Amino acid sequence: MSVERAFANTMAERDFEAFAEFIDEEAIFIEQPEVLQGKQNILAAWQAYFDGVQPPFSWEPEQVDVLASGTLAFSSGPVFNPAGIPVARFNSIWRLSPSGAWKIVFDKGSPIE
Repeated sequence: MSVERAFANTMAERDFEAFAEFIDEEAIFIEQPEVLQGKQNILAAWQAYFDGVQPPFSWEPEQVDVLASGTLAFSSGPVFNPAGIPVARFNSIWRLSPSGAWKIVFDKGSPIE
């Protein structure tokens, strides 16, 4: 839960370099209809979200589940627009890296219908 909150905080603090530290080299972000594969492609697409003073959105984990092995985790929760209104849900899968840092490997957001 604390790792997902720290990841979300990178957007709030407008800290793109810190955001990048959470992305695994093999990560896949599924952004309908596009699929971003690899850290560099994800960072290139997400850079624009860090431009400007105000974040375009925020997110907060509601659920985090970790395998008994402690090597993979699932996180999910709401995504909010700048007014704080829920507009989507995120679902992410994290992998524990050899360095001991959690890195996001899959991410998919879905609009609230």
